[in-house]
Amino acid sequence: MRENIRILIVEDEFLAAIYLQRELTRSGYTVSQLVATGEDAIERVEQEQPDVILMDIRLAGVIDGIEAAREIVSRHAIPIIFMTGYSDDETRERAQRLAPAAYLIKPIQVYQVKSAIDSALAAMPEK
Repeated sequence: MRENIRILIVEDEFLAAIYLQRELTRSGYTVSQLVATGEDAIERVEQEQPDVILMDIRLAGVIDGIEAAREIVSRHAIPIIFMTGYSDDETRERAQRLAPAAYLIKPIQVYQVKSAIDSALAAMPEK
């Protein structure tokens, strides 16, 4: 049941974040407060324990999405879906070392995000 799925969106492009939040909410997911920095993402995960994280790679703040994800996965078994405009090999390789649930290249369509979320959750053991 999607309404029980809590999603954290980490995106510093405000309009893109609002659009994703609106569309995922319409699809029945529960979307927490939006965050724009890796530091805020780490803090929010500790507070809310989301089921899935949608993580941009280039973020406002000191650390990027890959570093934030590294810190998060060292403490929690939460699937991370990277969303990025960067498709260069170095960025992709850094991200792939964390075994993300998905690596989506922008511009992305909402159906791609929903499909990645559903696949990530299907691969997780039951709580």
